[in-house]
Amino acid sequence: MSPASLVSPDMALSGHSFLLRVKGVAVMSYLDCPNSTGDASAGFSSLADRLLAVRRGAAPLAALEAGLVPQHEDAAYGVQNEMVHALRPMLGEVTGWKVGAPSHEGLPFAAPLHDATLFWGDTRLPENSLRHYGVEAEIAYHFARDLLPRERAWSLDEVLDAVGSVHTAIEIIDTRFERPNSQPRLAHLADQGSHGALVVGEGQTAWRRLSPVSETVHLALSDGRVIEHIGGNSAGDPRRLLVWLANHASARGLPLKAGTIVTTGSMTDTIFVPPGTTATAQIASLAPVTVILP
Repeated sequence: MSPASLVSPDMALSGHSFLLRVKGVAVMSYLDCPNSTGDASAGFSSLADRLLAVRRGAAPLAALEAGLVPQHEDAAYGVQNEMVHALRPMLGEVTGWKVGAPSHEGLPFAAPLHDATLFWGDTRLPENSLRHYGVEAEIAYHFARDLLPRERAWSLDEVLDAVGSVHTAIEIIDTRFERPNSQPRLAHLADQGSHGALVVGEGQTAWRRLSPVSETVHLALSDGRVIEHIGGNSAGDPRRLLVWLANHASARGLPLKAGTIVTTGSMTDTIFVPPGTTATAQIASLAPVTVILP
């Protein structure tokens, strides 16, 4: 599939909202305000406060009252926005994003990632930094140019031209709830998309010929398990996710800037492993990367 076929020219950016169409299907409308989500209910602050308390040492959440569970994507993103502001003193600025989709034409979803959760090169994660270790091998894109807010939506060609390098990455899934995947989908989306850490391998600048849907992914675990296959990302070609994210992040006042790393969804599903596991991932000819989980 060519990059030009991934996103139609039917995009509009008007005022503080935008409608993005991927292959002719409207996939996102979003109201731009870093601390608001349009018709969001007053419960968002309470959910953000509870998630923040867990990050500060409180017990993980067993469940949420029905009134605190986000009922739509904008609600979950409103909680994320509150968390971004609250976590800056603890985890630093937003210097990364995760983005994915449930199917080749499904609605994308995203979460901003703070600098302290991003690691470059082979890494042993800090002790007691995470409670769960869900390993995912992913392709990550490192941006070399800013994609700042503007009235006109960013096109696929413009977004790809802003990418400086592509990397093998390992995302570690964690949660502020007692158990992964135990809550409604939008509750986990509000919880930074269940992000724990991202470990990024050495980049490749000559990446244009890389075809993510037809490249081999290899993930080796120290317990002897090896996962290897072609493709595997539920979103299909992740390049369509990049253009969606560029406009989504811009509308939220958290635009993609030079130096931002964007990881584009698991190619291996999520494999939960015990402490002490070592995982090594490699995608196509990209450099491998290894993480040791304490």
